[in-house]
Amino acid sequence: MSSDPLHDRPGLSRLRAVAGHDLALLVATGGVCLVGALLVWSATHRTAGTAYLVRHLLNTAIGFALAMAVTRIGRQRLRFAGPFVYAAGLAGLVAVLTPLGATINGSRSWIPLAAGFTLQPSEFAKVGIVLALAGLFADRLDRRLPPSSRDLVLAWVLVLVPVGLVMLQPDLGSAIVLIALAFVLIAVAGAPWPWVVGVVGLGVGGVVAVLRSGVLSGYQQDRLLVFLDPERDPLGAGYQLAQVRLAIGSGGWWGEGFMQGRQTQGGFVPYQLNDFIFSTAAEELGFVGTVGLLGLLGFVVLRILLVGVRSRDGFGRFIGAGVGAWFAVQIFQNVGMNLGLMPVTGLPLPFVSYGGSSMFAAWLGVGLVNAAYVARSRDPHLT
Repeated sequence: MSSDPLHDRPGLSRLRAVAGHDLALLVATGGVCLVGALLVWSATHRTAGTAYLVRHLLNTAIGFALAMAVTRIGRQRLRFAGPFVYAAGLAGLVAVLTPLGATINGSRSWIPLAAGFTLQPSEFAKVGIVLALAGLFADRLDRRLPPSSRDLVLAWVLVLVPVGLVMLQPDLGSAIVLIALAFVLIAVAGAPWPWVVGVVGLGVGGVVAVLRSGVLSGYQQDRLLVFLDPERDPLGAGYQLAQVRLAIGSGGWWGEGFMQGRQTQGGFVPYQLNDFIFSTAAEELGFVGTVGLLGLLGFVVLRILLVGVRSRDGFGRFIGAGVGAWFAVQIFQNVGMNLGLMPVTGLPLPFVSYGGSSMFAAWLGVGLVNAAYVARSRDPHLT
């Protein structure tokens, strides 16, 4: 019996393998990373040449490789690996509080590695929580049953433990993302409304408790208080926000041109390559350019949510909802703090801000979504 030569061609097989991925999501995410690389280069070239540009592109390449590796693992093995990924995230959050951790800007959130690189465990804890809650709720959703009280209590525990460890650093921004994840996933699971409202109450109560407890460093408190009183600390946190607003306001409709922004090129905006990278886009690309960037980020989020909605199994739906909520909250928070609409919490703009841990974790999230997409396209029982 002879085989079909068309099916034996290696190139055709590779093409089919590539076509099975969510190319729209992968291309759009890569496009955001490329825009981020250019913005990081503009914000740093005057002092570091192309060093940060090369690192950002390298982080992007490594992140994409991680996403492809996660996709190859497959949906079923990811479900099995979920508890181990969650446990590894907890181990990292504990390790950062030991002598292995390092304090930067009042937060003990990083573990120094070789060659000047650092690891931020709170970024990877987001991946662990998405996998853990997806694995917890998926079976009952597949059977169209609401989560049991036991499942909901366990979900609370799974979220509260890493949130507590993150707040010990302290890292208010990451804690907000983790609570937002819990809110969305518990709601998607079909929990009774008191449980959903309880997540919101927990988040609000936790934030208030943290602000009153003195856990935050003086630097972090100043960043939050300046949101309420822009004239506070004019030489510190107030100066940061004033320069950011000046940069954004000077961009106008079309911007001052790539590498032509006066605030950006003058080095007046602190932490512009990560926390305030959006101000570089606003100043040099203008309103039109930032709308384009936000449109691209919005497409990534909507595509992720669409993959979740179209998934025929509960695990895929929770992956899409969790990763989509994670990215949406960070985008809203980062852009909001640049515009003065939200307090400054230090959350990066996904795929745009410079930072290895945030880039790797975000691509891992894309890999989870892509794995759900591939599973649906290849498994006849899920189509």
